[in-house]
Amino acid sequence: MWGVGRMATTEEHGDTGKVVLTEEMGFLDRIRATPAGRLTLKIVVGVLGTAIIVTGLIMVPFPGPGWLVVFAGLAVLATEFAWASRLLQIAKEKVMAATDWLKRQNWVVRIVVGALTLLVAAAIVWATVKFTLGIDLIEKARELLGRG
Repeated sequence: MWGVGRMATTEEHGDTGKVVLTEEMGFLDRIRATPAGRLTLKIVVGVLGTAIIVTGLIMVPFPGPGWLVVFAGLAVLATEFAWASRLLQIAKEKVMAATDWLKRQNWVVRIVVGALTLLVAAAIVWATVKFTLGIDLIEKARELLGRG
């Protein structure tokens, strides 16, 4: 419903020669119909998309959908900005190429790649907690297990 509507078509009005809309415009089409609306829409989409991307980047080092949120923010930006659309297309191609490469590998390579990914994620989480909160998770784990 929002932003999705039938394509607006135009035809010339016989008596005045003015171009008039012959079908109902979608919500976003009505906003884009004026210069102020186009500018407002670009600003709103830019701020919203950027906020989503920043939120996703904050989430990246932690377990969860960080990169998915970053790509969602890029998709929001791509609705109004051609550069974001091109960047999203390049990102999709790179992710698909990496995924296709990994699918062609044997199970040993897949396990090694998965283990390395988990190791990097764990190191990022450890470093983030250590340097932002001052808590050494390895030290805490040793204390908890009675070895420290």
